[in-house]
Amino acid sequence: MSIDTPDVATAASKPDEKQPEYPLCSTCGSHRVYHDAWASWDPATQDWVLAATFDYVHCDNCGGEASLEWKQGTPDRIAQIRDLNDALRRNSSRTGNLVITAGVTAEGEALIATALKAVAEFDVFTKSNDPHQEHDFGAVTVEGLKLFFKIDYFDKAMEALSHDPADPSVTTRVLTIMLAEEY
Repeated sequence: MSIDTPDVATAASKPDEKQPEYPLCSTCGSHRVYHDAWASWDPATQDWVLAATFDYVHCDNCGGEASLEWKQGTPDRIAQIRDLNDALRRNSSRTGNLVITAGVTAEGEALIATALKAVAEFDVFTKSNDPHQEHDFGAVTVEGLKLFFKIDYFDKAMEALSHDPADPSVTTRVLTIMLAEEY
């Protein structure tokens, strides 16, 4: 489903405009909440369109029913997440883990080294491939192979998703590099 999100960089330059809001679990403060909904396929746009939402909200972090508390997204928070992700991709931060999938590993050490360099140097983030402006996903071509990289946010124990990816004291980042077909 496509959801248009405001261009945060543009909105940040206009102080009278609000930043995007995001929901938080009122129990544990996690932003990993889910809301039941119906969507219908629109043949004209070739996309899913939100039709209705229901009352049930589930928190993926604390595991229970939750009520939502809406928080205003701030450019500083988004910039903090983006900076932490960029530091991990560029290997200038030792605050995360690296996962190389079996498909990439099978291609050999030389490809892995080239892939790491390509991911570190990737800077073609656009509104369409980086809608939340967090620099947490991208695609590179290395030796004729299309690779994806993605960054996920876990708690320090690596047992659940982080409730605040902007806070490195509660977040472990995991950078995964995979063949496109492994996604």
